[in-house]
Amino acid sequence: MKSSKTHIELLAPARDVNVAITAIDCGADAIYIGASNFGARATAANTESEIGRLCDYAHRFNVKVLATTNTILYDHELADAQRLITSLYRVGVDALIVQDMAVLRLDIPPIALHASTQCDIRTPEKAKFLEALGFSRLVLARELSLDEIKAIHEAVTIPLEGFVHGALCVSYSGRCQASQAFRDRSANRGRCAQLCRLPYTLVDGDNNIIMRDKHLLSLRDFNATSMLEPIIDAGISSFKIEGRLKDNNYVKNVVAHYRRCLDTIISRRDDLEQASCGQSVIPFTPDPVKSFNRSFTTYFLHGHPTARMDEMASIHTPKSMGEPVGKVVKARNRDIILDTRLALANGDGLSYQTADGSFAGFRANRISRNIVHTLDKVNITPGTLVYRTYNKAFTDELESADVKRTIAVDCALELTGNTLSLTMSDERGCAVTHAIEATNISQALTPQAAKQTELLSKLGKTVYVMRQASVLDNRFVPASLLTKLRRETVEMLDHALAMTRMVEARRPEDKSAPCFATTLTAADNVANRLARELYLDHGVTSIEPAMEVTDKAVETGTTLMHTRYCIRRQLGACRRVKGARSLPATLFLKSGDVTFKVECDCEKCEMRLLKA
Repeated sequence: MKSSKTHIELLAPARDVNVAITAIDCGADAIYIGASNFGARATAANTESEIGRLCDYAHRFNVKVLATTNTILYDHELADAQRLITSLYRVGVDALIVQDMAVLRLDIPPIALHASTQCDIRTPEKAKFLEALGFSRLVLARELSLDEIKAIHEAVTIPLEGFVHGALCVSYSGRCQASQAFRDRSANRGRCAQLCRLPYTLVDGDNNIIMRDKHLLSLRDFNATSMLEPIIDAGISSFKIEGRLKDNNYVKNVVAHYRRCLDTIISRRDDLEQASCGQSVIPFTPDPVKSFNRSFTTYFLHGHPTARMDEMASIHTPKSMGEPVGKVVKARNRDIILDTRLALANGDGLSYQTADGSFAGFRANRISRNIVHTLDKVNITPGTLVYRTYNKAFTDELESADVKRTIAVDCALELTGNTLSLTMSDERGCAVTHAIEATNISQALTPQAAKQTELLSKLGKTVYVMRQASVLDNRFVPASLLTKLRRETVEMLDHALAMTRMVEARRPEDKSAPCFATTLTAADNVANRLARELYLDHGVTSIEPAMEVTDKAVETGTTLMHTRYCIRRQLGACRRVKGARSLPATLFLKSGDVTFKVECDCEKCEMRLLKA
């Protein structure tokens, strides 16, 4: 009988299969990973055979594997995309995360499709259209508030996925053409040049400098730890961690953190349950502050923050801020005395903000309680706050942590005549009974329960652990016979899971559903004939091709970034706030050969960056 509870899924990133397995062991309910091509992180590709190996491991815990084929496609790539998707289906991938609507017109197996965040899903109208096309899940834009998420949830019947942790794109995903325009590297093709992380000089219309060399487009990292339950109540059931380029330690720490947070919520609510099976043993205390972060923001979850002037960008550095350690008491030669209660270690990486607002770093060569001895003299003044950007002790702990995930099984041993049978049932709902002929079982002279239980519990390198056992206390069963029976029964249990695992199929397309708009611009990323045909079939009358497939030069005034983040608001100059700081009406951002004109739409509370 299908549970009426909402499955809460923790979705983890993986740049490769080893990272994916770590994430699963730490409690991830699903993994998203790049395939050999057409992924939005071109440097995080994996072969189909490796993904197949991941599927075999993940499915033991009912963990889903999602493959990212979420770039826009060119006409000459459609056949290759079709072959790749077919291969991914055959190796066991549960669903595809896609951006290009051409995928819905390819001749592919009935694999479930998820609409990527690159689809820029911000309105109920667009969400309803994508549901009608046959998508099984929608990955919502990162910029949405709780109220906006709830409105979309009420408009559709399919599950919603939302980001909860990691790096933030300053532009609405899928609507950033800056990298393509200035570097001929398309973000929609997995080759973003990350122009948003550059230092920019802010000038007015007369080229007067307002602010020099600040990272005005570099957003802090998202951290929704404090908002998880409200996000659930708004309608999100899949919680996505960003980071397909992150290393094993980062994924291990962050996944373990959110696993604990979600388990706490699920444990006190009768309407929720974990989306996968198994118990994770985490031998360390996770803390996302100790992993790479640009300091944190909850972004727009509370709505437009005009009244609070929340800072969303990390304008002084695009690098990791780490955790605050304490202030400098005294600095002399190569010794720095800190006012801190944290235990520092030799090899820690430390940083501080200099007089000009930028950040500088140094390594702790040796620690004597609260005194940091450095190799070179550091020019740092008393009162300066120091951050730890590399925690040597915590990193060592993560690397050595033996994280495990197991499936609990119950065993029942029975003897009927000369037939010895073992029934194994597990927490996934699988159960098998295996019987063998046994003529050498005799009446026991001493209790046998402990010995039999011990032998049945020796599940070796399998994912299973004994929960409880019913044995033959009054019979002597040779150890070799019981070992053989246990081993063969475990193999049968593995096969039973593979044979009974439910696979979600692709939903049908509603051919009569009208598109969310009748006119599409270049920002809608239509780059091939099949995507064009799909939109025309659903009532679109005018389609401007994607920037990537046009030969003409990018014209002055073209929107290259469309954002909900606003520089005026970040700098305390929001026009909607009484008494706010005043900035000139005309603003430009300059960094080398990159120049944007800043255009603020205060009515919509949005910003556009135009090619100057």
